[in-house]
Amino acid sequence: MRIFTLLLGVWLLLNPFQTSLAARLPDAATFFNTIERGDLDTAREWLDNGLSPDFEGSVIGTGLMIAAWEGNIPMMELFLTRGATLDKVNRFGEQALLHAAWKGHLPAVRWLVERGAKLNREGKQWAALHYAAFAGNEAIVGYLLERGADVNALSTNGSTPLMMAAREGRETIARTLLKSGARRDIVNDWGDNALQWAIRNNNLKVARHIAEAADLPRIAAAPPPIRPQRSQPIPDRADRLLDQARKLEADGQREAALKAYREALAAIRQAEESRTKSAAAPARAVTGLTITARRSDPNAQTAGLNYARPATTQLSPTAKVGAGETAAAAAAAEDAVDALFQRARTLESAGRRAEALQLYRQAAEALRRQAR
Repeated sequence: MRIFTLLLGVWLLLNPFQTSLAARLPDAATFFNTIERGDLDTAREWLDNGLSPDFEGSVIGTGLMIAAWEGNIPMMELFLTRGATLDKVNRFGEQALLHAAWKGHLPAVRWLVERGAKLNREGKQWAALHYAAFAGNEAIVGYLLERGADVNALSTNGSTPLMMAAREGRETIARTLLKSGARRDIVNDWGDNALQWAIRNNNLKVARHIAEAADLPRIAAAPPPIRPQRSQPIPDRADRLLDQARKLEADGQREAALKAYREALAAIRQAEESRTKSAAAPARAVTGLTITARRSDPNAQTAGLNYARPATTQLSPTAKVGAGETAAAAAAAEDAVDALFQRARTLESAGRRAEALQLYRQAAEALRRQAR
């Protein structure tokens, strides 16, 4: 018995970290919050203790992806030197380079590209150029094109970066893409092209760059198809509350985290209701387009749409690039969030705080995904 006790003591002395390894490694939520706030020391300790460099947090993805989202180059370098996969894809089909391009972090984009991040993807996939064009990050668009990004890359629904610029009214980016060889004639899976998106969203300056003036009345005369489209960005207040809730949760302040989640969800729903009421006003069909111009002053061009009788209502366009979402899918997603929210309130009322907190978090993440 004494020999066994002695051997056990020696083993524990030589292997102290093995007995507490599980306790030292994070769960997905703790990992995300720690990397998001840039805690290099803790991240390094986790990696030293055996955490996979491709471990994924509860939001965004791997440590490299979260760091790219935040533009944190030292954090990106830490994970890459420990073996992180540079072009790993998260559950939404996104990569670190796409996150950096979307958030407008040019130094992070350069850092990733210089270390081999792929500018182009095989088949129909969202690329960094799509994200940069959609978000309006002109410098990043220019850099990606200089490095060889495919100007006519097709997203999962067959849309091009030019369509992203047309949809959001990014005039300078549209001109840059056109000068780089962007095709005007590509039609996506919905049957739309860049010019139709520009006119549908009343981005007439962009439309003038995409097509000859003679083409505009013909395109504008065709009423756009009725298509339910989804959400606008999460309100700033709700976004801040969600960030605060995650951090409070990571710090173990469950009551405060629950309150922040509830307030964020209420703010999101209030904003959604306001947008729904705004979209309920009858729209009018476009029947033509009037263009005026002066030879002596080309910059003085103006354009205006001509309208006819009231037409069927169109809902607001999506804020992020999930453009292929159908009305049925949108309704199902909303129902799922409602179910999570109701279940969380029931659990909270029953005193089951930990379980309620988990469901509030899931509901918040689902709303974030819908608003992208």
